Amino acid sequence: MANELKYGDRIHLQNGYQNGQGGYLDSNGNAGYAGAKYGVSTADSPNRAKGTGTWEILSASGKASGQPVRSGDLIYLRNLYGGDGGYLDTNSAATDGQQQAGARWDVTTSQAKDRATGTGRWRIFAQTSSPADQQVRFGDTVLLWNTYGDHGGFLETNGAGPAEGKYDVCVNAYYNRTGNVADWKIQAART
Repeated sequence: MANELKYGDRIHLQNGYQNGQGGYLDSNGNAGYAGAKYGVSTADSPNRAKGTGTWEILSASGKASGQPVRSGDLIYLRNLYGGDGGYLDTNSAATDGQQQAGARWDVTTSQAKDRATGTGRWRIFAQTSSPADQQVRFGDTVLLWNTYGDHGGFLETNGAGPAEGKYDVCVNAYYNRTGNVADWKIQAART
C-alpha cells in the first residue's frame, strides 16, 4: 500500500493538543545545552522556515531505507533544517513547571544520533492503523517514547514555546497527562 511509512520517509508531526491544534514538531533557535544543536518546540506551520518542521525517519536497529516502519520499532528522527538540523534528542532537565506536571527532560536536537546512550532513540507506537498489521501509516496517530536511561518519557507539548514557536516540547513520565499532548499525527512532508 502506498500510505505505509518507510524508513527514509520525510514527515511532519502534528501534535494532538486541543483537537490537533498543538502545532507541528519544529527545530527553533539555538539550544544552550552541551551537545545540543537547536531547541525544539511546535510551530503553527509545518514549514515555519525551510526544513524546521521536516523530519526524516531512520531505523535505530539497522533496518534499511525503504523497509516498513512497524509499531514498537526503535527509530531516530533527523531534522532537515539547513539540510542537517540534527537528531531529536533529550538533553538536560525539564523546567521546574514542566517537572511539576511529570516531565523529565527537555528536548533539543543534537549533531550525534545518540549524544548519550539512548537520548536520540525513540520507540514509535501507533494507536491503531488500518489494516491492523503492525505497520505505521501516514495519517496514524503515534506516541514517541524516548529510551534514555530506559525511562526517558513520552514526547509531549508543555508550556509556552520560544519566539515564532507555539508550545515547548519535553518528555513526560505520564502518557497524555492532559488533552492529547503526547499524540502526534504523521503527515507526509511537503517539498
